[in-house]
Amino acid sequence: MFESFINIFKVPDLKKKVLVTLGIIAVYRIGAFVPTPGIDGMKLAQFFDNIARTQGGTLFGIMNMFSGGAMQRLTIFALGIMPYISASIILQLLTTVVPALERLAKQGDEGRKTIIQYTRYGTVVLSLIQSFFIALWLENPAHFQGMQIVMSPGWGFRILTVITLTTGTAFIMWLGEQIQEKGIGNGMSLIITAGIVSRLPAAVVQLVTLATPGNRGGEAQIDPFKVVFLAFMFIAVVVAVVLITQGQRKIPIQYAKRVVGRKIYGGQSTYIPLRVNQGGVIPIIFAQSIILFPATIAGFVQNRFLQSMASSLMMGKPLHYAIYSLLILFFCYFYAAITFNPIDIANNMKRFGGFVPGIRPGKQTAEYLDFIMTRITLPGAMALTVIAILPEFISNQMGIPYLVASFFGGTGLLIVVGVMLDTMRQVESHLLMRHYEGFMKKGRIKGRI
Repeated sequence: MFESFINIFKVPDLKKKVLVTLGIIAVYRIGAFVPTPGIDGMKLAQFFDNIARTQGGTLFGIMNMFSGGAMQRLTIFALGIMPYISASIILQLLTTVVPALERLAKQGDEGRKTIIQYTRYGTVVLSLIQSFFIALWLENPAHFQGMQIVMSPGWGFRILTVITLTTGTAFIMWLGEQIQEKGIGNGMSLIITAGIVSRLPAAVVQLVTLATPGNRGGEAQIDPFKVVFLAFMFIAVVVAVVLITQGQRKIPIQYAKRVVGRKIYGGQSTYIPLRVNQGGVIPIIFAQSIILFPATIAGFVQNRFLQSMASSLMMGKPLHYAIYSLLILFFCYFYAAITFNPIDIANNMKRFGGFVPGIRPGKQTAEYLDFIMTRITLPGAMALTVIAILPEFISNQMGIPYLVASFFGGTGLLIVVGVMLDTMRQVESHLLMRHYEGFMKKGRIKGRI
């Protein structure tokens, strides 16, 4: 594998793409440290350190993870790529219910470009709304245990914050598109991955500090054997995430021979790959957003009922685990239902003379595909639920800080593994096209579908 990495720099075109990608990621990480004007960053960081030993306590924790800590420091990239993700999910959901968008999605490249343009507009609108409410949140000292975070509150600060954060998100979106066009890999996904991975050094330092005995001969806060156990556990979790990400059920398809003039078409065999984890990381994001919503609102509104609800849904509580698991299971089936249309697939197969061996074309094929998809979604959803809950369980039961535990599963690990597999597949295709060996001696890396 090390030799394959060296081969990357022997291919001029691939070398240029890799260097462009790394350069853009470096620009993104530099921007994640440029502060927003009018903010007392030291007090804000102190506030987050005091109340956010578990960074997943509110929706701001999710935004902070995707932005690589920029939300905690409230830099110009504080919103990160979350508005773009939200706009993409909204457009994807609307495509299944709005006929005009559905027609656009079926128009090929032109329709796809139009939907991407709508996603950009939606990203700007969501950024404007989110940044305005963040500005209002920052102005109120009651939200920060009496600390004055904003030095000069008022409409001047609000407008400046809205412009700064929205422009930052638009610039990140542009960086992602530049990676897509001139670099290697999926631009938006790589930017998210860079933000998540940037937290790894701090997590390692924190774990080593807790596992090291004190200066005065005091015992370590974390047993060293527990650290070794966590290292083996991390490897096992990564392997499990790779398996669930790559897992698929192949439905064999046979195409009948057709004679058109003097030529014979069809007759070949192929398959339809049905993913075990059809929704990817989307079900976890949906579930996190809903279950963390009461805690987020409780931070803005001092209401006894909201405070009680937020307390009962805190990480580590049985009700939290139960509702979180049910939400992930529900959204796995929900997302599979809106993204996988067995009727369209069966009709397209019938139109081109394709059929599943032993199954009649048309309605019976659609029912068969729906039955298979329903069955394979259940183990995929259960595995996704375990992976999502694992960081919280490790943090609460083993006394590991959430910053460290978050690398043992959850949204971050699923995104990192999926994006790395996809990027390595693209790099490998470039190498194989130029007669170099891929990353594996036998077989090839399968990309995400």
